[in-house]
Amino acid sequence: MLYALHDAAYRSAAPINAAAQMIRDFWRSPYNPAQETGLGRNLYASADMLANLTRRYGKPAWRIDEVSVGGEAVPVTCETVWSSPWVKLRLFRRDPAALAAAGGRTDRPALLLVAPLSGHFATLLRGTVQTFLADYDVFVTDWSNARDVPIIDGRFGFHDYVDAVMDMLGVIGRRAHVVAVCQPGPAVMAAAALMSESDDPMRPASLTLMGSPIDARLAPTVTNKLAEERPFAWFQSNMIYTVPWPYAGMLRRVYPGFVQLYSFLSMNAEAHQRAHHRYFEHLVKGDGDSAEKHREFYDEYLSVLDLTEEFYLETIDIVFQRYLLPKGELAHGGRKVDLAALRDVGLLTIEGERDDISGVGQTQAAHALCSNIPQGMRELYVQPGVGHYGVFNGRRFVQEIYPRIRAFIDRRETRLQAPRERVRAA
Repeated sequence: MLYALHDAAYRSAAPINAAAQMIRDFWRSPYNPAQETGLGRNLYASADMLANLTRRYGKPAWRIDEVSVGGEAVPVTCETVWSSPWVKLRLFRRDPAALAAAGGRTDRPALLLVAPLSGHFATLLRGTVQTFLADYDVFVTDWSNARDVPIIDGRFGFHDYVDAVMDMLGVIGRRAHVVAVCQPGPAVMAAAALMSESDDPMRPASLTLMGSPIDARLAPTVTNKLAEERPFAWFQSNMIYTVPWPYAGMLRRVYPGFVQLYSFLSMNAEAHQRAHHRYFEHLVKGDGDSAEKHREFYDEYLSVLDLTEEFYLETIDIVFQRYLLPKGELAHGGRKVDLAALRDVGLLTIEGERDDISGVGQTQAAHALCSNIPQGMRELYVQPGVGHYGVFNGRRFVQEIYPRIRAFIDRRETRLQAPRERVRAA
C-alpha cells in the first residue's frame, strides 16, 4: 500500500511540477527584462527548488563519451557484452587508434568494476569509471531496477548475485582485476573463492574491496546496529512492499529505493538542509558553477532503484545478522565457501577514516580470512579524512586512492606475467 501511495503522490504532483518549470523558465528567459532583478532571481530560485522537489528522478545516463589520456581526448564507446534480466555487463572501451596516438597503453589487463546493488544505480560510479578509463577499458555491472523486471523472470537473491558475478567473469574471457565497491564485497569474495577452489581459469587476478562489510561485527555503524538489533521478522514486515501497476514488475515484492533514500536523508537531515539552502543562495547570486555541482550530486543521489525482497532479506540475514562469510559458515549451491582457497588472487582493501556506513576494520577483515594469500600479494589502506562516498569518488579518490589501486594491479600483473615469460624463454 505504501508503494502505491508514494507513486500516487508523485503523479498527483505532476501539475505542480509543470507549473514550477514554467515559472522557472519564465524568470530565466533572456527575453525577460526583470530576470536579473532581486525579485526575479528569488522567484527563479524558488521555482527551481519546487520543480526539483516534485519531479521524478529516473535512471541517469552514463554520459561518458571521452576520456583524457596524456592530455588528449580519447573517444569512449559503451556496449553491452552480456545481460540477464537482472544485470547488464557494460564495457566502456577507449578508441584504440586515438589511444595509441595519445601515447596510452593498449596492453592493460581487464578490469571489472562491480557496482553496489544497494538502492542507487550503477551510474553513481560515473566518476569512478572515468578515473579508471585513463588507464583501462572498464567492465561495469549495471544492475536492474527490480520494479522493471516482470515477475515471470523469477527471483534474484544473494546467491543469484554470486552466480551472476561468476558468469560475468567467465564472459570477460581472461583473468580480470575486480574492484568491488561497498555492498558487493561478500558476494564477490564468495565467487572468487568458489572459482579458485575449482581452479577456474577465469578466476580473478586480484580483488580490490572498497568500504565493504566483509565482517560487519567490527566497528559497527548506525546501519549495522539497526540490522543487528531488529529481529529478522521486523525487516520482513516493515521494509517490503508490492510494486503497483503500471510498472513492468507489478506484484513483485521489493525493498523500495525510496524507503532507503528517506532513511539516509533522515540520518543526515541537517546536512541536506544546509546543502539545499546553499543551493538556493547560489541560484539567487547567479553562481552557476556551484549550483550545477549541487544538481549533479543530487540528480544521482535522489535516483534510486528497488531491490528484490529475497536479495534484500538474504543480505540482511547473511551479511548483517548471521555473519556467515567471516564465520566460515556460508554455503553456495551445496558447496562451502572456503576463503582459504584464495591462493593466487591479490587482495587490496581500501577504507575511509570517516566511513559511517562500513566502519574501519570491516573491509580489512578480509586479510585475516584469506589466510593462504601470500603477504606480498596483499595490501590494506585507510584513507584519512574521507567518508563512505569519498572512498570511491571525488578528489581524494582521484589523487590518493586510485594511484594505489593502479600500482597494486601493476604489481599483480608483473607477477602473473613472470611465469609466462619463463615458459616462453624455455
